[in-house]
Amino acid sequence: MITAGDFRNGITFEINGEPHVVISFQHVKPGKGAAFVRTKYRNILTGATREEAFNPSDKFEQAHIDRKKMTYSYNDGELYYFMDPDTFDMVPFTQDIVEDAIKYIRENDEVTVSFFKEKPFLVEAPNFVNLKVIETEPGVKGDTATNVTKNAVVETGATVQVPIFIEEGELIQIDTRDGSYLGRAKE
Repeated sequence: MITAGDFRNGITFEINGEPHVVISFQHVKPGKGAAFVRTKYRNILTGATREEAFNPSDKFEQAHIDRKKMTYSYNDGELYYFMDPDTFDMVPFTQDIVEDAIKYIRENDEVTVSFFKEKPFLVEAPNFVNLKVIETEPGVKGDTATNVTKNAVVETGATVQVPIFIEEGELIQIDTRDGSYLGRAKE
């Protein structure tokens, strides 16, 4: 059990059987009345955020989130299959679980899968990936103004904003948290 007085950023707890994570908190002691903890928290499964004030002695069940490394294998059109490296089992996931990560991962790439009560709810790509540009417009010679970008499609199908000097066939590094171009990558 965890009390609202123990809340810190990143702490996970359960309300009505659903896991939540503390985004921000503030312990408030008004001049009159009882102290309270103003909390902003996000539902881990749905992504919905909420703000609420709790009594510091309110008790919550701690939410245990398990994270496991798995390897992406293939997509059959509906489901995405990941291999558990410990048991070599193929585990199917639906589009809603993988939608943020799938645009940055290729077959045989390692990902982190988050589970709540043995049920997967999120697939995370590595923070940085190196992907090959398969389609982009050629850069215009003489267009050297600072920060001029263009769209580039990488081998996984994701579209990334890149500088105009990047050409098809080049390997680039991408930050998967925001989809931004970081630079050219080495093979």
